[in-house]
Order: sequence, then C-alpha cells, then structure tokens
Amino acid sequence: MNDELRTSVHHSSFCVPRSKFTTLAFYKPYGVLSCFTDPAGHPTLADYIPVPDVYPAGRLDSDTEGLLLLTADGALSHHITDPRHKLPKVYLAQVERVPDEKTMARLRRGILLGDRRTRPAEVELLLASPDLPPRPVPIRFRKSVPTAWLKVTLREGQNRQVRRMTAAVGHPTLRLVRIAVGPVTLGDLKPGQWRELDDVEVANLHRSR
Repeated sequence: MNDELRTSVHHSSFCVPRSKFTTLAFYKPYGVLSCFTDPAGHPTLADYIPVPDVYPAGRLDSDTEGLLLLTADGALSHHITDPRHKLPKVYLAQVERVPDEKTMARLRRGILLGDRRTRPAEVELLLASPDLPPRPVPIRFRKSVPTAWLKVTLREGQNRQVRRMTAAVGHPTLRLVRIAVGPVTLGDLKPGQWRELDDVEVANLHRSR
C-alpha cells in the first residue's frame, strides 16, 4: 500500500490513526545527560540516538537510569510531562535499610518537600531484587547496612522526587531505574538501546491517564 494512502492501522477491532511523528523509547544509561549537547563534554543522548528531530519528553537525572521517551510530537510531549494529566511513572529504587510499614505509609500518603507536599504515591516493598543490568559505577556498599528495593509509582514530577522522598524518611536512594511511563515499559531494552513506538503504542500513550 502506498504510504500516502495508509492513514491508519487496525488493531484489536479498532482503527488507530497513523502517527506522523516519530516517538522513541530509550533505556538511558547511568551517567548520561537527558539532552543532545553538553559544553562540558559529558555523555549525552547524541552518543546513542542518531534519529533527527526528536526531543526528550521530560528528563532523567544523570544518575538515574531507565525509560526516557523522545518524540517530535509537541502535544504528546506535553501530555507526558504536564502533571495535570497524572500520567503514572514507575520507578525501582534501591534504598538503604528496609523500610517498616509506618515508613511505607508515609511515602504513600505524600511527603512534604520544601513548601510542597507530594501527591499520594503507590509504593511497594519488593521481596526480591529486580533483574536489572549491572550499573557501570557500583552503588556504595556497606556491609553493616542492608538495602531494599521499592517499586514507586508517581503521578507528578518534582525535581529528584523519589530520591528526596526516600531521603526524607531516612532511607536514601542508592540506585534508581524508571521502568514505565504510562503504558510504555522498558521491555527487552538494554542500557543504551532504543526502539520506535508503533502507532498503537503512541495512541495508547495519548489516551493514558
């Protein structure tokens, strides 16, 4: 079929408009900036993504790993980043010591960070360490201090929010990996790898809340 005529794809009995924009899912490695240029010469997205005219929808700090979405669609980028849409972002956080249930309840209710209280969050204590690639710079390890993994789902994006929340309750974050943004997950991606979202994934992302 001629590309100019192919205006939709069919999936599960409904018709999905074909996106005219490119949208990527990227597994940002540790130590990489969420931008394409850096005067100081730090690793950036340009070291991994050769696709022109896509821009990060939001950001991950240099020391945070995981899913970063990039798109040429301004409306989609706004939908992903504007906290009014309450799009869930899911993180795995390795923290110092094992939080008790009282601490978990505080994280779920919301934490006062400066003059703002975080929205209620979904926080789960994982019973086993997640299967993640090793980090190129290992976390600091203290034999006398155990660690635990939390699964944290936020519907906002304050600066370094997960790290500040866990630090506020006495459990500093040692490693942080974002594994999902709305319906899009890391899947089989490895650090430094990216893939293009198909039209169904993009449509689901537009509709997600």
